[in-house]
Amino acid sequence: ITPTSMTIVFLGITIGTIMTMSSSNWLMAWIGLELNMLAILPIISKPKTTRASEATTKYFLTQAIASAMMLLSSTMNAWQTGNWSILELKNKFSTTIMALSLMMKMGAAPIHFWLPEVLQGTTLQTALLITTWQKIAPVTLMYMISNNIQPTILVSAGILSMIIGGLGGINQTQLRKMMAYSSINNLGWTVTIMAFFPNMALMNIFTYIIMTTPIFLTMTNMSTKTLQSLSTTWTTSMTMTLSIALLMLSTSGLPPFTGFMPKMLILNELISQKFTTLATLAI
Repeated sequence: ITPTSMTIVFLGITIGTIMTMSSSNWLMAWIGLELNMLAILPIISKPKTTRASEATTKYFLTQAIASAMMLLSSTMNAWQTGNWSILELKNKFSTTIMALSLMMKMGAAPIHFWLPEVLQGTTLQTALLITTWQKIAPVTLMYMISNNIQPTILVSAGILSMIIGGLGGINQTQLRKMMAYSSINNLGWTVTIMAFFPNMALMNIFTYIIMTTPIFLTMTNMSTKTLQSLSTTWTTSMTMTLSIALLMLSTSGLPPFTGFMPKMLILNELISQKFTTLATLAI
């Protein structure tokens, strides 16, 4: 890919996300997400391998279905209310469909199946882009409609994401798949608290992005894609290996690292909301 085309592609990704985040109309938000999706497809398919083509197809189909659900939801709501405003999503059925479509776009359970496969089929730099930048627009939209979504839906999806993210990463040897399940687990925390304290959900997702970025950059620098190759880098680059170990502990939410702070605040908020059973399960 030439530098000019890469500039156009990255411009499309940036403009698409900013367009979605700054729009107050469902159609403009949808156009922004579509632009974002179409711009990232050439990046995913850049390595000329079968796995990359497969990952591109899976990503495209999943995002296209989520976009269709989003259009259906907003159209049904506009039909009833005569309003395309994002903040005026009042119809319960439309709100549920919209929440599911945004979870699908982010890669949260129960519609998470595409994320580990897509990440495994692409490069580490692209995996970083999908797990960080690509989540900003859907999370922003969910934040905007969080008051209208039924808490039961968000809490159920959140708990499921936590469980699947936690258990899914145990048996993995591929670092990209481990990071995908880590992303699903983190989205579980974000989606759960979105029902009660949306600002804390934003803090959690941005803390995750700040912690995940150096992990992927370190893995790219060390050219490690599996746990086996990571375990042999101790002799050649001790500082890098130590850094990535500490970063992973932080991402998993182990005290006293940074990643523990949002999880502690979320648990505190859930307990104060009388969700003691849920908080115990999260621990």
